[in-house]
Amino acid sequence: MKLTYSGLNVAVIGATGAVGAAFLSIAEERKFPIDTLKLLASARSEGRELRFRDQTITVHEVSEKELEGIDLVFCSASSEVSRTWGPWCRENQVMMIDDGSAFRMDDDVPLVVPEINSEDLAHHNWIVSIPNCTTTPLVMALDAMRQVNAISRVTATTYQAVSGTGAAAIGELQNQDISIASGDPTPRPEVYPVQIARNVLPHVDDFEEDGFTKEELKMRNETRKILHDYELRFASTCVRVPVLYGHSEVVHVEFENQVSIESLGQALNDYPGIIFDPDFSSYVTPLEAEGRDETFVSRLRSDPSVDNGVLFWCVTDNLRKGAATNALQIAEALLERQILNIS
Repeated sequence: MKLTYSGLNVAVIGATGAVGAAFLSIAEERKFPIDTLKLLASARSEGRELRFRDQTITVHEVSEKELEGIDLVFCSASSEVSRTWGPWCRENQVMMIDDGSAFRMDDDVPLVVPEINSEDLAHHNWIVSIPNCTTTPLVMALDAMRQVNAISRVTATTYQAVSGTGAAAIGELQNQDISIASGDPTPRPEVYPVQIARNVLPHVDDFEEDGFTKEELKMRNETRKILHDYELRFASTCVRVPVLYGHSEVVHVEFENQVSIESLGQALNDYPGIIFDPDFSSYVTPLEAEGRDETFVSRLRSDPSVDNGVLFWCVTDNLRKGAATNALQIAEALLERQILNIS
């Protein structure tokens, strides 16, 4: 399926959110070819004004009228919003790149990290999904490593910034920090079930009956789909931490055969989008990854508790490569593969 346009007309649904703001900033940085841009959100954002390039653009409530003539929709809103406008885009043959979880596991929706599986875009059916912001850096590291040796098992623990929940969560952490500094030791939580400032929560998304959260199951299922390895043994624990931007992960990987740290390090070093540091003491923290598009891998070492096992530390900016940058890279891949054409 090829789409041919005289210019690329883009709509951003969720333009006033944290990921929407990142999308606009990164689109400007990357000089993404946008002829016209519509900024859309819920009714409460109607009339707000945002800057893009040298223009001031008024935000409007998303509607069929506002989407008329649009070639590409980037959606970063609730699953309910995605499920409303995804079918509309499909019916009207408008390409949607969706940041949410609504369509990720649908058989006819590619779940894409361009460094890994951009060929899956050929089967788009007008919707492409972006992985969870914890999945993306993980699968990049795993894809690099499996070039050396087949992977048999993965376990991961995440340390996720509050920006992954949205702008309200950023404000809650900042306000709680101010309250504590002002002498209130127990500021009231609103976004999270308990205080997030000076605390950690082993609770990201809702719990399922088996004790895993939806976030943890997303990581497992999305990793399998992106890597096309549906039998991969995988388990994770997702933790929210009092950090504004940047998700971190500790990952344990078991391989089918013996593998050297040197060969894995070389594979990581050669992989596009990954910065690998073999020096144990020069790890990258979320604060240092903020504003960057790379996936940073360090502290790679052998796991003496299992056969053919290694551990590593992984960090990325969740709003950029974890969301908006990946979306723009998908859009660029659609252009490169002439699925989207600008004439």
